[in-house]
Amino acid sequence: MENQLNFNNELRGKIALVTGGTKGAGKEIAERLQNAGATVIITARNPPEQEKPNLHFISADLSKSEGTQKVVDEVLQKFGKLDILVNNLGGSETKSGGFSVLTDHDWLQSLQTNLLSPVRLDHGFLPQMIERKTGVIIHIASIQARLPLYDSTLPYAAAKAGLLNYSKGLSNEVSPKGVRVLTVSPGWILTTASERLMERIAEGNNSTIEEATQSVMTALGGIPFGRPAKPEEVAELVGFLVSPRASYLTGTEYVIDGGTIPTV
Repeated sequence: MENQLNFNNELRGKIALVTGGTKGAGKEIAERLQNAGATVIITARNPPEQEKPNLHFISADLSKSEGTQKVVDEVLQKFGKLDILVNNLGGSETKSGGFSVLTDHDWLQSLQTNLLSPVRLDHGFLPQMIERKTGVIIHIASIQARLPLYDSTLPYAAAKAGLLNYSKGLSNEVSPKGVRVLTVSPGWILTTASERLMERIAEGNNSTIEEATQSVMTALGGIPFGRPAKPEEVAELVGFLVSPRASYLTGTEYVIDGGTIPTV
């Protein structure tokens, strides 16, 4: 008989925010935390396709400072605190074709979304965590911080590398004050966003979706596990890291990539 994990009460009383929580891994993370008993807020530019009555949604463009401030203000005004912050929002909309086709706008957009958005949210929520001497911040980075795809997502990879370094530095500062800071670096996750990326690569290279997919697999050096990650697999890791069971974990990066990175 298959064992079923049941952590229904371990996050009871906790208030959690998941950015980019309407789709893909963010959606699964939000549902995982809710199933563990947390009150969960999700934020994105557009509402989820299917409303979840127990998920609180805030519409905001987190690539802009006014968007992050809106989220900070609404969460603290309505709930009075935040215990868990999962900076999941991220993505790349840049063109394929290498460095020469990238503009300042491409670079700035990637940096705003993938690096400055979590920095601003951390800045907004950390004071009340430090005051209460408790809290967990998760930064969702990417293995592209170490394995950049220069042809298609170089600004994204550079931003995630910055996020990885920032996360470690922030942990060194706030862990003695009671706040745990951790980084989760997924490899390829099978989401609608990854499907769109394949379409853009195929269009830029005048190739098929299958060829674009294989090109990414090749650029990553292959995935020994044989497939991309499922969003719920990433969510399960995050669910553990924000729980009391991970109370001594801080300042570290957790790679979930099916063995893609070829080093230990």
